[in-house]
Amino acid sequence: MVNTQLILQLNEVGIKDVTLVGGKNASLGEMTKHLQPLGINIPDGFATTAEAFRSFLKENNLVAPLNELIHSLDQKEYSNLNAVSKAAKDLLLNAKLPKALVDDITSNYASLCKKFGRQLDVAVRSSATAEDLPTASFAGQHESFLNINGIENVLKAVHQCFASLYNARAIKYRIDNGFDHSKVALSAGIQLMVRSDKSSSGVCFTIEPDSGFKNAIIITGCWGLGENIVQGAVTPDEFHVFKPSIGKFPKAIISKKLGSKTKTLVYQPDGSGTINIETPIEKQKQWTLSNPEIETIAKWALMIEEHYKMPMDIEWAKDGISNQLFIVQARPETVHSLKDPYLVKEYTLKQKGSTLVIGNAVGTGIASGVARLINSPADSDKLKQGEILVTDITNPDWDPILKKAAAIITNKGGRTSHAAIVAREVGAIAIVGANGATDKIKDGDLITVDTSQGKNGYVYSGKAEWTEKNLDFRNMIMPQTKPMLILADPDKSYKLSFYPNQGVGLMRLEFVINNTIKIHPMALVKFNELKDENAKKEIEALTYQYSDKKEYFIDKLSQAIGTIAAAFYPKEVIVRMSDFKTNEYANLLGGKQFEQEEENPMIGFRGASRYYNDRYKEGFKLECEAIKVVRNQMGLTNVKMMIPFCRTVEEGKKVMALMGEYSLKRGENGLEVYVMAEIPSNVILAEEFAKVFDGFSIGSNDLTQLTLGIDRDSNIISDLFDENNKAVKYMIAHVISAAKISDAKIGLCGQAPSDYPEFADFLVSHGIDSISYNPDALIRGIENMNKAEKDLI
Repeated sequence: MVNTQLILQLNEVGIKDVTLVGGKNASLGEMTKHLQPLGINIPDGFATTAEAFRSFLKENNLVAPLNELIHSLDQKEYSNLNAVSKAAKDLLLNAKLPKALVDDITSNYASLCKKFGRQLDVAVRSSATAEDLPTASFAGQHESFLNINGIENVLKAVHQCFASLYNARAIKYRIDNGFDHSKVALSAGIQLMVRSDKSSSGVCFTIEPDSGFKNAIIITGCWGLGENIVQGAVTPDEFHVFKPSIGKFPKAIISKKLGSKTKTLVYQPDGSGTINIETPIEKQKQWTLSNPEIETIAKWALMIEEHYKMPMDIEWAKDGISNQLFIVQARPETVHSLKDPYLVKEYTLKQKGSTLVIGNAVGTGIASGVARLINSPADSDKLKQGEILVTDITNPDWDPILKKAAAIITNKGGRTSHAAIVAREVGAIAIVGANGATDKIKDGDLITVDTSQGKNGYVYSGKAEWTEKNLDFRNMIMPQTKPMLILADPDKSYKLSFYPNQGVGLMRLEFVINNTIKIHPMALVKFNELKDENAKKEIEALTYQYSDKKEYFIDKLSQAIGTIAAAFYPKEVIVRMSDFKTNEYANLLGGKQFEQEEENPMIGFRGASRYYNDRYKEGFKLECEAIKVVRNQMGLTNVKMMIPFCRTVEEGKKVMALMGEYSLKRGENGLEVYVMAEIPSNVILAEEFAKVFDGFSIGSNDLTQLTLGIDRDSNIISDLFDENNKAVKYMIAHVISAAKISDAKIGLCGQAPSDYPEFADFLVSHGIDSISYNPDALIRGIENMNKAEKDLI
């Protein structure tokens, strides 16, 4: 039976009512009806129905002329798309809303105002009856009007929403997605306005939008109205929350990245629309959400996902008057949830030009082409198929042009901006928030866009050389010996979690300390005693959010470890505590004051020797505090510890005793502690070391150098460095045997088993438990392990 009602309250509709009130309003109704009672705040409101829109067309005799206009559209070149759109919208805007509809909107707006005791500001949003389906999002195709006050303005906004069904971008979108124009209707949702102009707002995904990783909730936030995030006008804050820890552990937030948020979109004081104002510097440096607020949004997002039983794309807003958080929209995530993350294309960059700009990577790939600088979608004819679009920001008016681009580069925006979302939808790669791109890249330049290296995307001058390989992980045969990964960069962990693996056999902390933290731990412990004033200023600038400088180190390191641990959870992630040498530590900010020059740092003050020494003891404590945050507060007990370069059994006992003082006791809460087997003493006394530690990881590089007496940094004798040398293999075979006798776990981290099938044969035949590989060597390594196990049988 056809529903003839012109208005429905949001709590009267649900997700099955897309044909009545469109996807957006049906979803809001579903949440109002089923999730608001569970504590999720949804703004109150009502919606016009598809019947209301059809009665509007019918009363004004618009059906036939609209069909004629659409029939006249050039569907090859779309040369008259804008003209057809304007004519159609003019038809609708010059028509009158039916009296019955005007009366219904008027009485429902009055009832809403009465309920809240004042004349309300409302949001009037378009909701098409074919939108937000799992195969097509329609996001941003139609108009929304915010901060609307008074019935005359509400009626005008509803009328404009109706007309926006024939926006040029909406017409093109329907054609691209196979929708019959005459069967799509427009519903307008009239909702209590959340005054995020006085606070903050943003977007939330319940699936990581680039890798398809499902165990993290990604939240972005900016000051003011969320349109700045959608349009890509700002680089927002970004927060990652680990789903399994929500509500179960004190700290489900595994990563926080501060965005610049240079603009704040607010309402004009006279009510005539919105204006983008400069965000004060001190506010740019503040988080848009507190930790409890991040956790609240994540908890709500998880509830929404569980209710809909699919990954969701959600909009949130914080009211600056009441300080309450609200969910203002939720739709199915339409890109990664439909892809198979186990089908991967792997890119290897062989040769590249100079780096022009760096920004946020969207998608994974490399593309080369001519750069085309375009300021407006009106100049879309300038972009030829396969060229690279370079612009400041984009909005939904750009959609038709974006589909021609081999890659998209924008000055502004985050990974949930409009350009990023459309790039994912059309299968293009993008770099958003590439500050200065339109200045540093010239129109007509030949450039290469690389988004294959994790979160950062790079633009290189000229045409780079690279190789591509298609990988299918779905049916890969896994060996009995555990294949594990060697990792250092948290930004790559979500994507790499889909590779065939049994966890992370070696996470190196040095990469994070060097690239993210950048400061010598002791320079944070003894900040007030620093003599280098320049270093002090730089450290002050990096740590301005932390009154206790030590917390900066703990926070950044725990987030990096937590991200990798979450990506591979519940598989084990073995974290090797810091193993810088003195010359490398000295290069960190403030480091020179705390390091002595050594003749041979390779065999000097490194590894375990540092941890209990007064020169570094307090620095090691910071590393231990980060591990405690990850294991005890984030709930990631899959993290194990590994002690590098431990020369003697007594030294091992000292480190374990110190860790006990720092509340990290082996065996408590399932904590396992491994030791690197990389010094001949580790091999000779392996059974003694096995009484102190849970297992070994053979560091083949250091073991080879110290067995053969070779400085691997020396070019003169580098050709003598060989893991296949009989003496090295003897040492490896011996330590594997000793580990087996002691019932201790043993693995190896290194390149040799992937480079040399016979080396994998050797390790497997001696019964090693696991072999860890760099990501680019993993597949070849697994093939070698399978072959070795087959040969053994």
